[in-house]
Amino acid sequence: MRFLEKIFHSISTHVLPSACIVCDQHQESSLCAGCLHSLRVESLINYECCYQCGITLEAIELSEQHCVQCINDPPYFDETYCLDRYERVLQNAVHQLKYQKRLAYAHGLASAWNCILSKQLRDYYADYLLPVPLSTQKLSVRGFNQSWEIARRLDCSPNIRKIPYALKRHHHALPQAGGKLSIRRLAIQDMFYIDDSYVEPLQNKRVIIFDDVMTTGATLNEIARVLKDNGISHVTNWVLLRTTKAPHV
Repeated sequence: MRFLEKIFHSISTHVLPSACIVCDQHQESSLCAGCLHSLRVESLINYECCYQCGITLEAIELSEQHCVQCINDPPYFDETYCLDRYERVLQNAVHQLKYQKRLAYAHGLASAWNCILSKQLRDYYADYLLPVPLSTQKLSVRGFNQSWEIARRLDCSPNIRKIPYALKRHHHALPQAGGKLSIRRLAIQDMFYIDDSYVEPLQNKRVIIFDDVMTTGATLNEIARVLKDNGISHVTNWVLLRTTKAPHV
């Protein structure tokens, strides 16, 4: 299936018109040179960020390379890599993918990651890459998991095995976005579990969790807790967009 997808993309790139996912300029690539340059210059790889949660650091936090929140209340995940801030140029593209169901935007968002972060993470050692899951009910409504649609297109070490359904999520009737960290943690508690067929293969492995947006970090922290409780040795977050406002307790 990936082979056929690559053939189709190759043909469509040369025959069909495309548009930049940021500025809508019609051209061959899904991300024009100008927007890619802007993204490269302003992306979070150019900022001092917390090693563990990926949030931009205050001046008093620089020496520790950790934010105060992670020092005072260490999360279960071990480290986080983020492409850009949520409030910047890729926000609309993520919204188009998630809420307007414009699946083509997944390719452009993955291309942005591949152009800027993939070289830095090319030799990153891990065993598995898993997307943050949607509940069965939400998946049936949206039709796809946006985190997986981006993750499956990321360039990474061939030794990293990408698995879309190892992580599962119970359905929650209330929206999860926003709110204080403490409330988010309570709302998300026990929402995730590992598919029985993957519990043993994941034992003592290093796992990457991919998410499109990280806000308070409560979702990724709960996933990391579940993974660590089931014997996973190391959990890293790869995140497309990170909010830069520190979560409130």
